[in-house]
Amino acid sequence: MRSIAVINQKGGVGKTTSAVNLSAALAEAGKRVCLMDLDPQAHASLHLGVSMPEGDSMYEILCGDASIDSARTWINDNLALIPANLDLAAAEMELACEVGREVILKDRIEADDEPFDFLILDCPPSLGVLTINALVAVNEVFLPLQPHFLALHGLSKLLRTIEVVSRRLNNQLRLSGVALCMFDSNTRLAAEVSNDVAEFFTATKTQGGIFSEAKFYETRIRRNVRLAEAPSFGKSIFQYAPDSNGAEDYLQLAQEVLHQFERQAVAA
Repeated sequence: MRSIAVINQKGGVGKTTSAVNLSAALAEAGKRVCLMDLDPQAHASLHLGVSMPEGDSMYEILCGDASIDSARTWINDNLALIPANLDLAAAEMELACEVGREVILKDRIEADDEPFDFLILDCPPSLGVLTINALVAVNEVFLPLQPHFLALHGLSKLLRTIEVVSRRLNNQLRLSGVALCMFDSNTRLAAEVSNDVAEFFTATKTQGGIFSEAKFYETRIRRNVRLAEAPSFGKSIFQYAPDSNGAEDYLQLAQEVLHQFERQAVAA
């Protein structure tokens, strides 16, 4: 199973939109996908039409004795959701003095017997206990970026966090992919940021380490009003507007992710 944390400590860069629609696109391609909502705002859950979980949620998994199976909600035959709600906001405080708090989610995932091809975690826009749990539990990090100066400003801090977690808590952790979201090809800034990011990750390949295998995806997730509208209807872009640019872009991104996965499997 390929396990991926979708993170960015800056909000409004397309993180949850990417987590939800990449998960849905992989499911459309016939892969079994489990999406975990680790954000107390529960936007990924709302995006897929789950406003109030009927059973357990991510809060009970992290702060109680609930299993992942008890919280799993099936969106369709290939896509499952582990939902969140506002209770998850208390998890940071409740876990502050918990021994081994960084590995709680990892232990729960390892105890789950349901087979999936992809496990995708939508992380909160912060670098607290919830995000650290995600980074310890997965092998890969997927980084959505907005082509904007402020979106790049905190990139070095985020990469340092990934590096520290890899060194101290999870030596399997790697940055696997970076995607530009909310892209407007008509602006010079978008092109400049795209070039800067490409140059940075090209340089890291020669240095080795946890960023050396990172792929700067060719797909650009274009600005698309349908992507902004879909969450209010509780649907992925493929349910809401399957013929839109947003659906086309996320399908193309999913194909890049699948090809990357296949190449890694062959290399292994």
